[in-house]
Amino acid sequence: MSITIRRANERGHADHGWLDTWHSFSFADYHDPAHMGFRSLRVINEDHVAAGKGFGMHPHRDMEIFTYVIAGAIEHKDSMGNGRVLRPGMIQLMSAGTGVLHSEFNPDPRADLHLLQIWIHPARRGLVPGYTEWQPAPEHAERQDVVVISPDGRDGSAVIHQDAIVHRLRLRAGDVHTATNAPGRGLWLQLIRGTLTCGGAQLRHGDGASSEAAGPLTMRAESDVEALLFDLA
Repeated sequence: MSITIRRANERGHADHGWLDTWHSFSFADYHDPAHMGFRSLRVINEDHVAAGKGFGMHPHRDMEIFTYVIAGAIEHKDSMGNGRVLRPGMIQLMSAGTGVLHSEFNPDPRADLHLLQIWIHPARRGLVPGYTEWQPAPEHAERQDVVVISPDGRDGSAVIHQDAIVHRLRLRAGDVHTATNAPGRGLWLQLIRGTLTCGGAQLRHGDGASSEAAGPLTMRAESDVEALLFDLA
């Protein structure tokens, strides 16, 4: 299967001191008409947040927003009354709908926070705001592929208002994993850590790869790998 690669070092970048961030797609002051999103996937930001710092209360609407914690901890508060501290491997998914306020803060006074913040367009506008989350269970530790977000909550996943299925992949060095793209859909692979070979190309931390060709997409882990795979209508 042919793939299109989005190299980590070609992403948009901004260093705000307390926030060091890389943008796979156009975001804030970074604008690139060639990288405005992929299908319903609009934002993939890889953020490093300094100890004790974070995003104050700010508004969103008509967007499905989720955070994947890579290292450290994040404290989430929102205008719906939710307040949670999430740690590595945990996901929070907020449906902004008609409008919501939220803050995201690194509560650790010593350690940085490393996360992915991801936005996906909802299937329709004007939804009632909502919040859901996913936490890994013990049986997920050894599984290569776990569904963490889906429109129907399958396998205990967080529920999104879009025909989008998000898989968390964890492969050991030498493992081979194959994902199948159905006709009319698209796959986006975002590598969080490790090195793998995909579609004849080698991908490293921060790289993305996409394909809209139907058929199997085979990945071979060259080292231990963690990644998110988006299956999008």
